[in-house]
Amino acid sequence: MQKNIFLPAAAFLVGAFFSVKANAVDVGQAAPQFTLPSLMQNQPVNLQSFKGKVVYLDFWASWCAPCRTSFPLLNELHGKLKSQDFEVVAINLDEDKTNAEKFLKEIPVGFTVLHNSSGEWADNYVVESMPTSFIIDKQGVVRVIHSGFTSDDITDIEQKITALLAEK
Repeated sequence: MQKNIFLPAAAFLVGAFFSVKANAVDVGQAAPQFTLPSLMQNQPVNLQSFKGKVVYLDFWASWCAPCRTSFPLLNELHGKLKSQDFEVVAINLDEDKTNAEKFLKEIPVGFTVLHNSSGEWADNYVVESMPTSFIIDKQGVVRVIHSGFTSDDITDIEQKITALLAEK
């Protein structure tokens, strides 16, 4: 009789997957709070300071091709909706922040850009692809998780944000 040696390994992998996912930030949960340095001003910024606003929290890196597409579109959206209590907060995950600074010289933005070289907050939010974004409502609850980015995504993102801005 031949034993299936792959079954215990498969069970372990499934268990490991679900235990990681159990700690993931999900829609309907409060967004984990953080304080990180601003990339350009090197001052600490905390997520709590945006309470009462709809926040598009974006995890990105300078090597991320879709981020080059998203940043100009997010900057335009931020400019359009900022007066309605909308903020974009982008967390850069480059180990060397000079790469992020170079990216921002090429693609300047008017929204908040933070730096987290250790990736601790990407781990806390369970970011698995670049970019990954969390749309957080005025009460600090994650309402939408968006992975990846194409230029066509901005219309759907804007509709979701506009709906959240309209909520009391």
